Amino acid sequence: MIFQKNSIQLLFLLGIILLCIAAEKSRLLVGEEASSKSWTGRFTFFNCFDVGTGTIACVAKELVKIYLHYVSAVHVRKVREAAAAEAVKAGLSQGLSYGEASEKACEEGNAAARRAFLQAKHIMRHLISSGWDVFETLYVGGTIGEGLMRGSGTLLGSYAGGYMGEQRLGWIGFLVGSHMGSWAGGRIGLMAYDVGNGVQFLLHLVGKEHSSDGSPSLRNSFL
Repeated sequence: MIFQKNSIQLLFLLGIILLCIAAEKSRLLVGEEASSKSWTGRFTFFNCFDVGTGTIACVAKELVKIYLHYVSAVHVRKVREAAAAEAVKAGLSQGLSYGEASEKACEEGNAAARRAFLQAKHIMRHLISSGWDVFETLYVGGTIGEGLMRGSGTLLGSYAGGYMGEQRLGWIGFLVGSHMGSWAGGRIGLMAYDVGNGVQFLLHLVGKEHSSDGSPSLRNSFL
């Protein structure tokens, strides 16, 4: 089992290295204009004060965060009420007094609310990180495809990193793992985008070469 796990990790690392090399070659092949823009361009805190797109983006981000926190609060409240009501019924059916059942229901409701809050917080963190990377890509001049590739990589990397970190170190591992995973996932998404651009460029060159090679024979056949 340990050997199999180490083999999978080694293959994953090898795949990342090959993807990195292929992405670098692809960027050199297609040129700077056609390669990913957000690899070096970044949206900084000072862009929030440009009295333009950056300011609008920062305000929109905060509004989205407020809305998601509101949705999370409503969800947590519903979970607490449902768990408390279920605990009251269970306590009364077990022969407890209403006061004892209510006290037990309060504890059960608070425990369920904590679990629901952590789950909602985990989900919101990943979604906000992914959506922000998509916007950042568009802000620095990238295409929609580049933004979607980077955002998808960020989302998957954040989930994977947070899950693995939480399994090892608890909530601290989740924070560190999700942050590192989102960064690595976003980079992998950008590398995949550049490789796709390189493959598309090569296919275009091959098709162009075939069409140019076939044109003389085509003209001769008409003559």
